[in-house]
Amino acid sequence: MPRSTQLSLVLIAAFGSAVITTGCGNADSKAPASQVAAKVNGAEISVHQINALLAKTGGVNSENAPQARKEILDRLVNQQLAVEQAMAKKLDRNPDVLLNIEAARREILARTYLEQLTANNAKPTDEEVKRYFDEHPDLFAKRRIYALQELAIPKNAGSLDGLKEYIGSGKSLDDIVNWLKERKIPARASQGSRPAEQLPLELLPRVAQLKDGQTAMLESPQGIMIMRLVASQNAPIDEVNAKPRIQQFLLNERNSKAVAEEMKKLKDAAKIEFVGDFAKLSETPTAAQPINAPVAEAPKEPSNPAASAIEKGVAGLK
Repeated sequence: MPRSTQLSLVLIAAFGSAVITTGCGNADSKAPASQVAAKVNGAEISVHQINALLAKTGGVNSENAPQARKEILDRLVNQQLAVEQAMAKKLDRNPDVLLNIEAARREILARTYLEQLTANNAKPTDEEVKRYFDEHPDLFAKRRIYALQELAIPKNAGSLDGLKEYIGSGKSLDDIVNWLKERKIPARASQGSRPAEQLPLELLPRVAQLKDGQTAMLESPQGIMIMRLVASQNAPIDEVNAKPRIQQFLLNERNSKAVAEEMKKLKDAAKIEFVGDFAKLSETPTAAQPINAPVAEAPKEPSNPAASAIEKGVAGLK
């Protein structure tokens, strides 16, 4: 059975189980008629199912809600028909389907537990929001949109002795590319415009110090970044517009901290044993992922001049 078919059946079975359950059992267990939206071969689709999906659908308002409810009901009817056929063909006994259903069940249970854990976390106060706003001018009051040319050098790629001084002597990015090629040091080139909030927070202060045309060598947890600021555009955001995003960002941080503390407590209390090859893999630390900062929607970005010569030169490094 193709993998896409199996995954589709998992979604059908996992979500459609609620539909099947609703339609099964004795008459006393059936939903009141006012709560039934449709019956498919006797299996009931409830108004509650429709409302639950409607609540998770973005862009729904009082004007398009009736159409959205109709579309959701149509999908549930199609889903129920497909579930019935899958059950008739005993596809629910397929080993891969059973494995994926169990994985989905575990994911839902774990996510629900963590959501419950963080549900009562206090919303950031106005004072906390203002403090964050004032402490991060590069994200807000002095925010810029950066047109960048970048070279990413992975960790342990080779000796970079002298590279910082070479960059500091005012060499062009073409010269830096040739320097890396001569030493057979791999690098990945990219270019584009990015607002401040899309840069790793640990790198932003250094990037914010650059003037148009300058190049810098920056260290990150993933390796070395060589950035040339082609051009930039001021795009400040005031505290009023930034407040909702800052609140959400601070709340996410608070929730992440609560989850991390809970998982540490559970791990400390549990007996966890890695076996075989996984015992060695478990000793390898996981690199921390950069956290994007909060901000309102970015204004139109400045045009970014093409750097085809640099891209061609770095092609040999990939």
